Amino acid sequence: MFLENTVNQKEQFGWIEVICGSMFSGKTEELIRRLKRAQFAKQKVEIFKPAIDVRYDDEMVVSHDANEIRSTPVPAAANIPILADGCDVVGIDEAQFFDDEIVRVCNDLANKGIRVIVAGLDMDFKGNPFGPMPNLMATAEYVTKVHAVCTRTGNLAQYSFRKSANDNLVLLGETEEYEPLSRAAYYKATLREKVKHIKVEGAEELDSKTETSNG
Repeated sequence: MFLENTVNQKEQFGWIEVICGSMFSGKTEELIRRLKRAQFAKQKVEIFKPAIDVRYDDEMVVSHDANEIRSTPVPAAANIPILADGCDVVGIDEAQFFDDEIVRVCNDLANKGIRVIVAGLDMDFKGNPFGPMPNLMATAEYVTKVHAVCTRTGNLAQYSFRKSANDNLVLLGETEEYEPLSRAAYYKATLREKVKHIKVEGAEELDSKTETSNG
């Protein structure tokens, strides 16, 4: 379990904590846990999330198991600094959906003495580093990688496998669209999808040739 840093009254700088992992790994749950501890300590806390994330609620940050905390939806990272003025702690959920400006924003907040806690997916559904997350992880003082449990093997899962055919990078969803998979299960699942795609393309090409010859 992550233990919060002890604030040094002589130190004028804050720091950045990143919580990352796959879908259903408990990222938001851990973010909420840390923020509520700070609120209990009477610290001034503000929480932000991308305006596009309205899966559970327009204003609340909500984990998959329905734990929640009030937040402010913002359309871009540049909106955060003004709204975070005077805070002791700033929480940011679903950071992968923000623009690259989020990296500078988080560092500027930390340089002003604010504790910044960021949660987000470290990889997209294709297994590639997701948006600004790699740079956030590189500049953070603390990085916590959490894992889900693979639905097919029972091992630790770090991949978010998309079950639908939608190929858009950003697709908000739950268990209907995604499932957490281990490395082995993800490799096998993506291999099956590639084979299926090749077969479909082959069938379509054969149909096209057949129609041409009949014409």
